[in-house]
Amino acid sequence: MSQPLWAPWRMEYILGEKPDSCVLCLPQHDTSHDEERLVLHRGTHAFVMMNRFPYNNGHLMVAPFRHVSDLTLLSQDEMHEISDLLQMCADVIKEFSNPQGINVGLNLGEAAGAGIRDHLHFHLVPRWNGDTSFMAVMSETRVIPDHIRSTYSKLQPLFARRTNTD
Repeated sequence: MSQPLWAPWRMEYILGEKPDSCVLCLPQHDTSHDEERLVLHRGTHAFVMMNRFPYNNGHLMVAPFRHVSDLTLLSQDEMHEISDLLQMCADVIKEFSNPQGINVGLNLGEAAGAGIRDHLHFHLVPRWNGDTSFMAVMSETRVIPDHIRSTYSKLQPLFARRTNTD
């Protein structure tokens, strides 16, 4: 017999307005909506944000500010900063949740599985042995134990501390 899995925060997405533009295109100098958009860190050429629909708590994304769809279109400065941010994210994830591993991935193009195919972005997903439980296998459901806003409030100071010491 199936049991209900309550996720009341999903109603915000279901009933909310859907963006008519790229969700990864941020105004480079306007930070007034960063918390609402789950932006954790802004660099010169790229930024870090939480995935609004995470595979696990602490699922982060790194993307360039520039709307670009392919690695070959990135400048050296953009690519170097993205690489630095990937390292920073891995460090934050390790401190935040002590995972046994981290998946780092980039899907280029729809055929490769890119959900947002026109604005490239890297994913960092913390992983633990056995985190693919019967829920994912039998019910095609993931259990995220912490509310996304709570996770944001825990991650944000970790990024701020690294930014203020660099």
